Amino acid sequence: MTTIRSLTSRLQRVPLTRPWAADVTSVGIIATHVVRSDGGEGWGFSWSPQIGAPAVQSLLQHDIAPASVGRSAVPGEAWQSLWEHLHEAGGGGITTIALAGLDLALWDAEARAADTSVSRLIGCRRERVRAYGSGVNLHYPLEELLAQVQRWIDAGFDAVKIKVGKPDLSEDIERVAAVRALLGPDRALMIDANQRWDLDRATTSIDALSRFDLAWIEEPLRADDLIGHTELARRIDVPIAVGENLHTVHRFADFLRAGAAQIVQPNIVRVGGITPLLRIAGLAAAHGVALHPHLLPELSGQLALTLPDTAFEPLVEDVEDAGFGALGALADPSPVTVADGFLTENEHQGLGIRFSPVLGDEAGRDLTT
Repeated sequence: MTTIRSLTSRLQRVPLTRPWAADVTSVGIIATHVVRSDGGEGWGFSWSPQIGAPAVQSLLQHDIAPASVGRSAVPGEAWQSLWEHLHEAGGGGITTIALAGLDLALWDAEARAADTSVSRLIGCRRERVRAYGSGVNLHYPLEELLAQVQRWIDAGFDAVKIKVGKPDLSEDIERVAAVRALLGPDRALMIDANQRWDLDRATTSIDALSRFDLAWIEEPLRADDLIGHTELARRIDVPIAVGENLHTVHRFADFLRAGAAQIVQPNIVRVGGITPLLRIAGLAAAHGVALHPHLLPELSGQLALTLPDTAFEPLVEDVEDAGFGALGALADPSPVTVADGFLTENEHQGLGIRFSPVLGDEAGRDLTT
């Protein structure tokens, strides 16, 4: 049996070209490297935009690395037992984010050993996937927001997503109306409240905004409010999208069973990597619910090519100037290209995601055990 011989990591911060907020000017990357007993190597990463990156690396160093050495290096085989080992520190959140660093590296190593990409190893179901323009833009003045939307139109996107949740609902209405007018009737428009509303405010706001033909409302309530989302789904006609802040297969199952979400958006790192993402995809398909992976297009795009065929085509989120390739953070050419509203893969081995140590490198500590 091929086993895990060692795990190392490097913590670094990658500056953002367009800050997501006054205090979010970079994202934290914990680049991981696994070596197998057969000499095979793989590279992965954990990710946290602003909070918790040092804690993630500490968990990797003190708990995941020593517990993983000697376990199976076959992708997925050790995931559940390691999750159970970490459960005392929490079933999801920092624990699953840290587990992704190992899981992604193991998938990368397996594909590299087979001289192929991870998507081909899993099995591609499509050659390209639609992408939509997205941005962290609630703080943009209206003129700047419209300029961003125009860039997405010029780039060939037929779907875009903007932030809502201004203190004054009239300002949200003005902004969404202006964006819809610029998009015209034939492009899809999604809105994201980033958990800013309570149930009554969400009901009122969505009632007022639904006339702008919304494809979905994302995170209208606190992310873990299952009862609230279930009730909101009963009250409104706009599909509800959740998932970027749900961290386990079990929590996705809760939302799907309750009918609290019509779209799920797992972040592959936050749920713990590719292994649980594939389980969530199976759940979504079984419930007839769309799955659009959250953020990280270099990773999400590859997995979207492999998702089960359902009535809903997966969409990949392309946040403006936030992809690792666009930020100059990758040591190799990007494994994907987004052009004319579609994401396609470029030739590469494994995941094709290895980080250059030159941007914001915090030097990390050797996690080899």
